[in-house]
Amino acid sequence: MALTMLETIEKFEIQAYKKSGHMDKKDHIPFSGSPRKHPWDPEKIILVADPFTANTFYYEFKIKDIGFAEELASMTNIEGESVGMARIWVKKKSVAIQSSPFVVDTIRLY
Repeated sequence: MALTMLETIEKFEIQAYKKSGHMDKKDHIPFSGSPRKHPWDPEKIILVADPFTANTFYYEFKIKDIGFAEELASMTNIEGESVGMARIWVKKKSVAIQSSPFVVDTIRLY
């Protein structure tokens, strides 16, 4: 159900920034995925690691903690659907969330 919620959230258009003088790779960590608008907090973004995989995970970051963003090549699935990808550089020591949605069900032993 949570995964379906992610699929209905509209795409977050991220604009690649020119290299910033105050963004230092020593102070930032890169994360890659498909950026999405946060469903209720306009000050955060969601970055879906692999948007075409059923068992993917996502990150949640505060926009103010992003020092730099790069546009990556789009990812396309076998049906021809395409999704934009980005690499974002997040300040070290920032608080973020990594979430792995799953469907609760009985595990069957065969």
